[in-house]
Amino acid sequence: MRTLPDNPSLYHLRRQAKDLLGGLRESEPGTSLSDAQSALAKQYGFRTWTDLKAEVDRNRGKADVADKTLAEAVAARYGLGKVTGPMRSVARPDNIGQRWSLETEQGRWTVRTMDNWTPITDAETDVALQEAAAAEGIRIPAPVRSRTGAIVESVGGHSWRVYEWVNSGPPLAGPVSSKDAYAVGEILAKVHRLAMPVDRISPWHARFLFRAQWPGLVAAAQARGVDWAPLLAKATPAMAEWETIGADFPVPAPVMCHNTLGPAKVWRGEGGRLIVVDWDYAGGQPPSWELCDALMHFVHTASGHRAMIDGYRAHAGSLPLLNLAMFRGALTSLANYIAEQVETALNAHGGEHQRHADRSVRHLLSGRLPSPDRLEQRLAAAVS
Repeated sequence: MRTLPDNPSLYHLRRQAKDLLGGLRESEPGTSLSDAQSALAKQYGFRTWTDLKAEVDRNRGKADVADKTLAEAVAARYGLGKVTGPMRSVARPDNIGQRWSLETEQGRWTVRTMDNWTPITDAETDVALQEAAAAEGIRIPAPVRSRTGAIVESVGGHSWRVYEWVNSGPPLAGPVSSKDAYAVGEILAKVHRLAMPVDRISPWHARFLFRAQWPGLVAAAQARGVDWAPLLAKATPAMAEWETIGADFPVPAPVMCHNTLGPAKVWRGEGGRLIVVDWDYAGGQPPSWELCDALMHFVHTASGHRAMIDGYRAHAGSLPLLNLAMFRGALTSLANYIAEQVETALNAHGGEHQRHADRSVRHLLSGRLPSPDRLEQRLAAAVS
């Protein structure tokens, strides 16, 4: 589920809806802007566009403000210059930490805590990938080193990273248009052509990581009496089937990848250029796995699938082997994400955190979960 930023902007949401309209009209030419707005509201976990607007109004102006001495300490450690305004939260905490906006005499910066970060690779390696991607023409928020040359620093009891602030519009919303799908294919090809070596596939994509299997999670949800327990029980057979896809097929060699590239990680910058953010979980995947993951999350139409493949081929020169088994990483990642959100909701204890967690699970389980038949159809459309 998409998460609204702190101090959300209705203007940005309207821009997102217009972007989404382009992708939706490729499959349903009669789609209206109000249809796109309704579809976007559901991506944020709300029943209607009116409900989403009400949430924007409820949260406007409610960003957290960090202690001034903490902001000054972070700025001093990274050599950002004198702080010129409050350090405000950008979004609610995620599974790494929390993002903040910091303004100094030298400009504006994204600073984020890394307190819960469990890196797949070390920070120097993901920065090397980012810098190599930027050299290939991929637009990114440039990472900033501290005065000592470190990427991650401990300040005020927290671990921190800093990035240059990039002026942009909102992130993409899937399904994206064929034009954007082509551009995403180009981005993936450029990263994969770097062929940066890695010693393993990201665990998030390689295996199911949660101790409680689906029947146990269903039983826990039923015991709690949550309203989404029937949805989880109904979805369990399909998710259990994902584990069989590609199980007997040889796993291709991995390269260093962005590793979590979905529509929420791609923002529209100036002149319509795409900006790729959130490289903190960079790790190993076979190129075919990351490409199939993108096919699953960015596009829903035959023209969109073909556009992404064309964009990839234009810069890679050829395609990796693509078959149903190459969706293995995407499905394993999705299973881990759903299980993580279920456990988060089961362990929440009231308040805004509980409300958000339950809405996320309902959103995930109410949609059409991938099936082998639909994935085969997408792949056939992509390579036809």
